[in-house]
Amino acid sequence: MTQLRVVIADDHAVVRSGLRLILGSQPDIEIVGEAATGEEAIRQARSLRPDMILLDIAMPGLNGLEAARAIRQEAPEVRIVVLTMYDDEAYLREFLQLGAAAYVLKEAADTELLAAIRAVQRGEPFIYPSLTRQLIDLYLKQAQPPLPVDNHEAELSPRETEVLRLVALGLTGQQIAGRLLISASTVETHRAHVMEKLGLRGRAQLVRYALSKGLLQDENPHP
Repeated sequence: MTQLRVVIADDHAVVRSGLRLILGSQPDIEIVGEAATGEEAIRQARSLRPDMILLDIAMPGLNGLEAARAIRQEAPEVRIVVLTMYDDEAYLREFLQLGAAAYVLKEAADTELLAAIRAVQRGEPFIYPSLTRQLIDLYLKQAQPPLPVDNHEAELSPRETEVLRLVALGLTGQQIAGRLLISASTVETHRAHVMEKLGLRGRAQLVRYALSKGLLQDENPHP
């Protein structure tokens, strides 16, 4: 029996343990490595050359989007299965453009993850069913609805821009506060100011704006 070699990349140890339990029930799946950061995910993909990597989006250091971009460049044969809590259209579009093979929501991992893995094994893409409508819409639309005109963009302070970037990367208010050495309430104030100044409505528009401005590009060289 040919073994499917898999790396699990998620910053929560309890999530990695749960995924091990799910995948461990399959006699043809072998977990060959684990990663808690984007950098570790890249190193594991590069050194272990697994068949597949399960990749979270919100991780310390390089996020899942940045890690996926590097993995596609350095180990293009490794198939990427995105396993995330985010059902944002912007993230779905970006990962598909990067060549991810599957996009699965964590809330359904116990029922959908194995189906996604088997589909990818067969050479088929897998999108979590609730996101299928969004995927269809991406291709039916002639163009994305325009973002609000950013005529106030120059008013963003460097700190507001950094908060915008970190929120778009999926960090929580507490995580941003810890990284920037400010309080969580100050983070929320900056986020509210950004949304008001740019006329953004909701997280999906915030993510799209950050992507359109190149704010989610790699912040550090790949290891």
